[in-house]
Amino acid sequence: MAGIYIHIPFCKQACHYCDFHFSTQLDSKPRLVDAVCRELILQKDYLAGDLIETIYFGGGTPSLLNEGELRSILDTLYSNFNMAHAPEITLEANPDDLSLATLSQLKASGINRLSIGIQSFDDSVLKFLNRSHSSSDAFDSFYSARQLGFNNISIDLIFAIPGQSHEQWTKNIYRALTLAPAHISCYALTIEEKTVFGNWHKKGKLLPETDEVAATQMETMMKLLDSAGYEQYEISNFAIPGFYSQHNSHYWKQKKYLGVGPGAHSYNLASRQFNRPNNWFYIKSINEGIIPFEIETLTRANKINEYIMTSLRMISGCNVDFLKSNYQFDLLAKSPHKLNAFVNNQLLYLAHGHLVLTPKGKLMADKIAVDLFVEE
Repeated sequence: MAGIYIHIPFCKQACHYCDFHFSTQLDSKPRLVDAVCRELILQKDYLAGDLIETIYFGGGTPSLLNEGELRSILDTLYSNFNMAHAPEITLEANPDDLSLATLSQLKASGINRLSIGIQSFDDSVLKFLNRSHSSSDAFDSFYSARQLGFNNISIDLIFAIPGQSHEQWTKNIYRALTLAPAHISCYALTIEEKTVFGNWHKKGKLLPETDEVAATQMETMMKLLDSAGYEQYEISNFAIPGFYSQHNSHYWKQKKYLGVGPGAHSYNLASRQFNRPNNWFYIKSINEGIIPFEIETLTRANKINEYIMTSLRMISGCNVDFLKSNYQFDLLAKSPHKLNAFVNNQLLYLAHGHLVLTPKGKLMADKIAVDLFVEE
């Protein structure tokens, strides 16, 4: 079982916080889509014939694809891979792209899960982030999607935004709950160096929120979504039971996936490979029959540490028997003093052979994981 990620590196405008690979020059979109289809054919053996359960169109802004471009990619996928009968097919979308006509085309093409990048329901915050939509666009796009039969809808929200009060953040959550989406992803804003916010931070014009503010807003989010019936199945992801993101779960559960497009990543259990994040170079290389990637062969320590990091983020926790059987590594014996300290401080607990983070532990998940890492 495996998944395929398609990176569509185009946006109408650049959000001030985003450091993903994208371009606002849309004239090369048809050529890049053609190159993506060519790469899919070149990479058709990467997953060794495994059944493809999920397809994920990410970016960038995949909702900028027209009907013909989307159909071309999907036809190539179905012609070259061992596709499941009813795979989960997700498309990330901006609210302002989701007209009734566009939604109808997406539905007809086979898209059965939408991930709508709302980020905030506050127009002043949206302007600060340089988003291309308004709060009314967010509501309209969601209701239109529901009207056309999209039941599996995820929305994205950002917290720990400089200047956003706790009251504003709480109001955002309540507005999200009025929509009753199947899935909600919530991320703390990080100020990345090569972004507008990164430049402002360097000049002293913008300061990130403190860890205390971020933790308080995360705790509020966890409590409100839990009381509304959402399961926090991964640190940043909440879902109504039965609506976990199957594709993203592949990443966290160490399943194989193929990433196609400039800047996309792939993983086949033994190594990771990374396509170069340059649209022009990508198109040129693919047209010459060359996939422009770099590769990293994973050591035993790499695999152990990645499993610890990703599994601790999941609701099921870190399976210590999995580490023993797959890597001959006994985590309980290797780090007893650290584990006892985490347990005594009520940061994690051991249940049925799984190390599971407490709500308090989720606030410092990455630090706990790093403390448990093994050295090369």
